[in-house]
This record gives sequence, C-alpha cells and structure tokens, in this order.
Amino acid sequence: PDAGAGGSFDAALSGAVVSQVTAPPASGVLAANVNESLDKIDYAELAAVSATWIRGFYLMSDADQGDPAAQTGMATLLQASSDGYGTVLSTKFQYHDTAIPVPGTAAMDTALARLDKVLAAVLGKVDILTIGNEPFYETRPVDRTTSLINDFYEALAKHAVQYRNTYFGTTCKTVLYMGALNGLEDPANQNTQTKRWMTFAAGNAHIAGVDIHPHVAGIDAAQKYLDFILPYLRPDQTFLATEFSLVKLWEQHMSDPVDPSFTRAYGTPAGTPVWQVIHDAANNPFTEQKWNDFLLSNTWFANHATFITNETARLRDTGKLAVAGYGITESAPIPDFGPSSPPWVLNSVFCPYVCQIGTGGLPGRDRTWAASFRAAQ
Repeated sequence: PDAGAGGSFDAALSGAVVSQVTAPPASGVLAANVNESLDKIDYAELAAVSATWIRGFYLMSDADQGDPAAQTGMATLLQASSDGYGTVLSTKFQYHDTAIPVPGTAAMDTALARLDKVLAAVLGKVDILTIGNEPFYETRPVDRTTSLINDFYEALAKHAVQYRNTYFGTTCKTVLYMGALNGLEDPANQNTQTKRWMTFAAGNAHIAGVDIHPHVAGIDAAQKYLDFILPYLRPDQTFLATEFSLVKLWEQHMSDPVDPSFTRAYGTPAGTPVWQVIHDAANNPFTEQKWNDFLLSNTWFANHATFITNETARLRDTGKLAVAGYGITESAPIPDFGPSSPPWVLNSVFCPYVCQIGTGGLPGRDRTWAASFRAAQ
C-alpha cells in the first residue's frame, strides 16, 4: 500500500518488511528533512505524516572514511530510495574555518575525490543531488565575498555533470541542482557572488535549478528569496526549498516570559523565560501534551501556526517548485540549551529529545506541524 494512506504504518512499527511506497514526481512536493541525520530516517514517522519524499545532507569529509554507500546514514537513504521514497541529497563541503579550495590545487583534488565517491554511491539512485548544502554559510567571509566561492562550486558542478554523463548517461534519473542560498532577505546577500551563482545555474543546461533555505523571521522575508531567484531560472528549470522555517522569529522570543496560562497549569514559576522551559524539557522530557501546551501558550508561536501551510502554498504558487523540505525530527539532544541557543527544536515535527513517547508509540510530536505537514501532502 501507499504510505501516504498510512498503509505501512503498523508494519513499520512492528519491524515487519515495509511494502513499497509510491512517491509522486518532483513537482510541488513537501519532503521530510532529516538534515545530517540520515541514519534517523524512520518509516513509521514518515507514514504518520504521509511523507513519501526524504531530504538530508552528507558531510563530504566523511567520504574519507571509505565508501559512502557502506556508511550507515547513506545506506539508510539509499535503502529508502530502493523502497520507493523520493530522495534529495545535499552535499555539504565544510570550509567554515579553512580556505576554500582553488581549482587546480591539491585541496581541490581532495574535494573532487570526495565528490567522485559520493557520485559513485548515489547517481542513478537518489532523485536529486545538490552541489553544496549551504555554501555561503559553510565558507569563511573572505571566501564568500569574492569569486573564490563561485570558482570552487562551479568546478564541482561541471565535474559532477561530466561524471554523470560519462558513467551514468544523460538519461540518469538523478538530476543536479546548485546548493542553497541563504539570507536573501538581506539585500547585502543579493550580491555579485549570489547573482553569479544564479547566472551559472541558468547557463548550464545540465543544472536543473537551485536550492534556497528561507530560515526567516516572517513569511514576507521568505518571499524575497523567490523574488531574487525566479527571474534567473530558465523555462525548463525549477527550484528546491529543502529547508524553511521561522527560526529567526523564534530566536527573538527566547528571553520572553512563558505565558501565565502555562505556568499555572504546570506549576512552573511565573516569569520563567522560554529558553529555560526548553532547557528543562531537554533535561527532563515533557509529555507530548505538555510540550504542545507550552508551544501554543506563546502567542508568538500560536499566531504562526499556519506557517507550513502558508509557506508551502507560496512556494507551490510559483509553478516552479520541485521539492520543499521541512524538518521532521531533532538531530541531537540539547541539554545545554540556553538563552542564545538556536531554537531549531521549535521547528521539529517529532521532538525525541524534549518529549516522551507520544501518539502511536512514536516520539512526542508538535501536533501543529504534524497536522500541517500531513495536510500539505
């Protein structure tokens, strides 16, 4: 049965063999994003929200440890592809604290060798591969504000195209996109480098489009991403939005006192800041009910309860969306959560590190996002 109908839910929970799912084509899809946690792909969680597409990223330096296809995370993603799920893989080249490689150097050879290993592992299996994850965040300021970032990623893209066409043929199912642009709501990031990023993508017939990651403080800020990229895209190109969220809005409220309705109901001291409640949940997980009561007691959260619905609609209304992705689970425990910690947890559909086991024997979920995600399928 189709997982979209919940057919594989009980089978997945019992550990039985899951029957094939049928993923729709990459047109206006909303995928479950697992970020770097490819090993956390969970068919029962996917079925619970009717997801048939999965997105994650791979840290390219991990290819130094051997065949990526033999590593747990990548093997899990490739198995999901084999089981019928649509798959999007982003390639994370991390140069946050080191110089970005220059084409023709030994450092570039290292990057290309890593890319070759990943291409060999995933081409013909995953549906979509992005060249880069968040390139403008995963480089030093000195590299992202010069042509160095473009030179590097354009060389990677050309290499990937050549590798695919040589070894897998031009009919290979895996389509290539340029990695995600971030921060486009800030005019300073609509600059020489990001314009060249778009021009390159539009000018290479083998590149299907570009990815964006609108992590923003409001839906109008997300619109600025679309306004920037859409004019560049060829008629045959589409875009990805493999991550999106209101994390920049949540950040503004970490030191706010949690609403009195919550403190009264749960015996939390009046005036406790939001970040402290999250910290407490991370160290002594809440019931699913308590977590949802906490979230919805905050007007700044409750007032944006339709965000997934509204933003997915905006992305689809362009007629150019291939795949969007929304975070399905937390990547890691957050026991040291503090007032300046990024509150990614408030985006998660499933919240295994702040919630006890909840509905259906699965990790406690954010019911707002779970219902919205399922309805958007």
